[in-house]
Amino acid sequence: MFNKLVSLAEAVSHYTGRCVAWFTLVMMLLTCLIVLLRYGFGLGSTALQESVLYLHAMVFMLGAAYTFKDDEHVRVDVFYRDFSVTKKAWVNIIGGLFFLLPVTLYTAYLSLDYVSASWRVMETSAEPGGLPFVYLLKTLIPIMMVSLILQGTADILKNIGVVTAARNTKGQN
Repeated sequence: MFNKLVSLAEAVSHYTGRCVAWFTLVMMLLTCLIVLLRYGFGLGSTALQESVLYLHAMVFMLGAAYTFKDDEHVRVDVFYRDFSVTKKAWVNIIGGLFFLLPVTLYTAYLSLDYVSASWRVMETSAEPGGLPFVYLLKTLIPIMMVSLILQGTADILKNIGVVTAARNTKGQN
């Protein structure tokens, strides 16, 4: 059952990350369009500029679980890189249980009022000509936390499997 949960969480993270990666291409094209319009034709668009901001937020927030899954997140690994596979698994379990999960759960909880207040008023951009979807942008916060909770749980379970397998191997020798 744990293997199915790990596989499902990793598949969701992988699929989301691969889809979100395309947003970087769209972001680059929009940025080029904004520069061309601004300096080539003297035209500006707040909505286009905010679109780049929204895409950047989506890349960062929806891609976080994918980055975590592939172990590409920022890590201070002065000692970690020299640890054995079992010690690394223990560090990942302890880090997940005592740091990742509490922070993501607390942030998800705190974001609920913030996001629901934005939805109640259907919050829009404060800038004239801006995008009318600020409430959707803010919704990325709890979505990011849920995706990190799922991926973090999968990572903890996977590392418990590593520790368990190491113990079983030692017990058989």
